[in-house]
Amino acid sequence: MDVDVVVIGAGPAGENVAGRAVRGGLSAAVVEEHLAGGECSYYACIPSKALLRPMELAAEVSRVPGLSTGPVDVAAVLARRDEAISGLDDSGQVEWVEKLPAALVRGRGRLTGPREVEVTAADGTVTRLRARHAVVLATGSVPVVPGIPGLAQARPWFNREATTVRQVPERLVVLGGGVVACEMAQALHALGARETTLLVRGGLLGRMEPFAGELLADSLRKSGIDLRTGVSVERVERPVDGGPVTVHLADGSAVEADELLVATGREAAVGDVGLESVGLAAEGPIEVDDSMRVPGFDWLYAVGDVNGRSLLTHMGKYQARVCGDVIAARAAGEPDDGPALRDSADGRGAPQVVFTDPQAASVGLTAQAARRQGMDVRVVDYDMASVAGAYLLGDGYAGRARMVVDESRKVPVGVTFVGPGVGELLHAATIAVTAEVPMEKLWHAVPSFPAVSEVWLRLLEEYGL
Repeated sequence: MDVDVVVIGAGPAGENVAGRAVRGGLSAAVVEEHLAGGECSYYACIPSKALLRPMELAAEVSRVPGLSTGPVDVAAVLARRDEAISGLDDSGQVEWVEKLPAALVRGRGRLTGPREVEVTAADGTVTRLRARHAVVLATGSVPVVPGIPGLAQARPWFNREATTVRQVPERLVVLGGGVVACEMAQALHALGARETTLLVRGGLLGRMEPFAGELLADSLRKSGIDLRTGVSVERVERPVDGGPVTVHLADGSAVEADELLVATGREAAVGDVGLESVGLAAEGPIEVDDSMRVPGFDWLYAVGDVNGRSLLTHMGKYQARVCGDVIAARAAGEPDDGPALRDSADGRGAPQVVFTDPQAASVGLTAQAARRQGMDVRVVDYDMASVAGAYLLGDGYAGRARMVVDESRKVPVGVTFVGPGVGELLHAATIAVTAEVPMEKLWHAVPSFPAVSEVWLRLLEEYGL
């Protein structure tokens, strides 16, 4: 089959590449081995947030006098999660791809040469595709499996098992201190994992400002989670498949649980993609330029997690829009270097929300990262509990805001919020950082009273405006 563009991977990034290419007048085929819609739709962003939302609401209600919550209806929460992921049925996503229109080819896709892709279906049938203009790799990422003795043999959970859980274990051990580890430890603890132990080699949310992890750690411990930081795992034992699992720590102690969730990071999914067939090393992440094209090739692109720029769904979709538009422009012989045809957002620091209680939301650079880049940094902090709108959200509201300012240009280069529901504050910060809005102009963006967004005024006052 000959088409203009072949996309390997039908997750959010792959779907968006195909959509933009088709919008630009090109034909496209999308290859997917598993489910159209990808990891985010069925095993990551969507189901995890469906599990976290009831916990978040219960926490908010508990802070407001006069309201009370009963026990969590676990069956109802899991049923709504199932509805959110369409019962792992991708027919809706398939219909979306076909309506672009684009061809969806089921099977494992791999490069076999320049502009050539071979797709092997589950029954062994082989389909060969040839791209006239571009092949786009959008294969995503897979969990990192630490080389801990006994870990692989213990058959641990990863994000897929955690987000599609059918029976919540009473005793759960979680390895990791990043987003998946924190979110799923909190969600599963609230849903019935009464003995939840979170084991972290360093601290929590290590890529954010330090206070984000500190405030979240306080919340986790108050909820009853046994959080242990600065610990190392020596070995894991599970003598009986399906039986208890024991995690042995370097300090000589051990933790026994019914299940073990490993959330220690993700790596680019490049195994058996066929990179070696075009002279590339079979390893990732795949290097790309700001147009998402692989250096040295005029036809090969990579978007989303597989290029390692930012392992976030919304950033993969952003990269995909850039990529699809660039491919269409190049195919038509049109200029391909306009402002919308290059990825500039990743370099500034991608926006991200951690949907725990409290939420942690950030965009741009941390103070430390800004200093490493040689900026003349000024840090402005504010206690979000001092904002009138925060008090009205409930007793015991705790949170913190930070703005990192490049003093040489008088523009914000990073903003972090930690507190209940602060994810909804983030896009204003994203606009300010991305557009490099001068501090003196931000002063005239008047926040509503008594909304929590008044924290913007307080940050500017702390800065001295």
